[in-house]
Parts: sequence; structure tokens; C-alpha cells
Amino acid sequence: MIVKLLDIIKAILFGIVEGITEWLPVSSTGHMIILESIFDVKESYGEAFWNLFLVVIQLGAILAVIICFFNKLNPFFGKSLVDNNKKKDKNEKNQIWLLWCKVLIACLPSAIIGLLFDDLLDKYLYNSITVIITLILYGILFIIIEKRNEKTVFKTTNTYDLSFKNALFIGCFQLLALIPGTSRSGVTILGAMLLLCDRKVASEFSFYLSIPVMFGASLLKSIKYFISGNTLILNQYIFLAIGLIVAFAISLLVIKFLLSYIKKHDFKVFGYYRIILGIVLIFLFAFNVVKV
Repeated sequence: MIVKLLDIIKAILFGIVEGITEWLPVSSTGHMIILESIFDVKESYGEAFWNLFLVVIQLGAILAVIICFFNKLNPFFGKSLVDNNKKKDKNEKNQIWLLWCKVLIACLPSAIIGLLFDDLLDKYLYNSITVIITLILYGILFIIIEKRNEKTVFKTTNTYDLSFKNALFIGCFQLLALIPGTSRSGVTILGAMLLLCDRKVASEFSFYLSIPVMFGASLLKSIKYFISGNTLILNQYIFLAIGLIVAFAISLLVIKFLLSYIKKHDFKVFGYYRIILGIVLIFLFAFNVVKV
């Protein structure tokens, strides 16, 4: 079967949206659900494939994180974290191992709850109404927390200094991301900022958490997809591949943009964006442009 040009354009568009929204605190899943309601990939490839695509496309975004932070996350070799002219010493390697332990501890709550309730969440919460509510709600929370932090002195300014207790707390916040429209990066950043981590630490730790979380979610979805008797045809492989590659390329740009942006700005603009988008979606519902 020949891949249609329109399907290629759709895959590119989904990859662009995934690459942008996965790392900005605006909800990638929410945007993908909304986009699907307009282009209706389910009609072309089936609902089972769409549910798989929604998660597996994130692998492209994860690869971008690994590349961007490879030296900071690599405990075996590489340049020193403080002096590019030297190699990592034993202390720095130990810091990275401890960071990985904190990441894994933070991922435990989502891993446990996700495994237990994945099917129920898909059935009852993956819809546009949920997305609208969470977009607006967390948009308001971002504005409130950033206003609170305007005169706050952040206690944690280095990601390696994050405590195990705070890592677990951020991981508990990540549970909220199981609800579509919440934004995994958004709630983990909010959780870190509530603990008085600065925006750089909050963002970087959120990026690091994405690696095991998204790999695990993609593996779980893939296993369920094939156990259920589904297969992938050539068109679906191509659709997935295009989405992954585009998501990877766009993610590289967006991660660098966000890290540069937060040096001089806060997250309030993303809060306003979420609220405006939620309101726009309400009107789109009224005119039947977006489906429930």
C-alpha cells in the first residue's frame, strides 16, 4: 500500500507538535488528542494504533534529552562537569550515579500506578473535556506559584544537590501527569518549584525523569498492542518513523530554547497560554470543530 502524501504531512505535523509540547509545560498528550480529533488518525489506522503512536512517538523526544544531557547523565566517562579541560573525577561520577538513583526513586509512584490503572485511565480520561479542564487548572497554578516565587530565594540551584526526599516528592507530583492535559513536564516543574528548586533545576530534573518514564510507557503500550493480536503494516511503520524523527529534531531545538528562556524569564507565559488554549477549545466544542 502506497503511503499517502496527506498521511506524511500528518505524521510531520504530529512530530512537530510532540517535539514542541513535550518539553514546554503545556501538555503534549493534550495537544496530540486535540490534533487527532481534527485529523482523525484513528479512522485511517485504527484506535489501537493511535494509542500506540501517542506514546511511542515520545521516544524521539527522549533521544533528544539523552543527546543534550549526555555528559551530565553519563557516569562512566566524559568531560568534567566544572572544567571542560579535565575528565570526570570519582566524585563527579558518584554524583551522577546518585542522580540516577534519585530519578529512579522519583519514577516509582508513576510506574506503580501506571501499571495498575493504565487501561482505566485510557478508557475514562483520554478525551478533550479532561484536557480542557487540566489545561486551565494548571495554567492558573503556574501563574499563582510564579507570583509567589517573585521574591523567593531558591534553596536548590544545582540538580545534583536535589535530596532523595524532594526527588520522591516530585515523583508523587508526576502522578498527576497520568491525567491527559496535565503535562508531565508541567507538574514535575511545579512540584520542584514548590520545593524552592530554581527553574533550571526544576526543568533539568523534569527532563531526566522523562527518560525512564517514557521508555517504560512506550514498552508497556507496545507489549499490550501486540499481545492484543495487533500487527503493524508498512504504512504504520512509516507513520511512526516520520513522527519519531521529526519529534527528535524539534525536541533538540525546544530543549535548548527552554533552558535559554528560563535564564531571564519565568513560566507565567505558559500558564496564560494554557488558559487561553482551554478557552479556545471550549468555543471549538461549541461549533463542533473539536470532538469530545
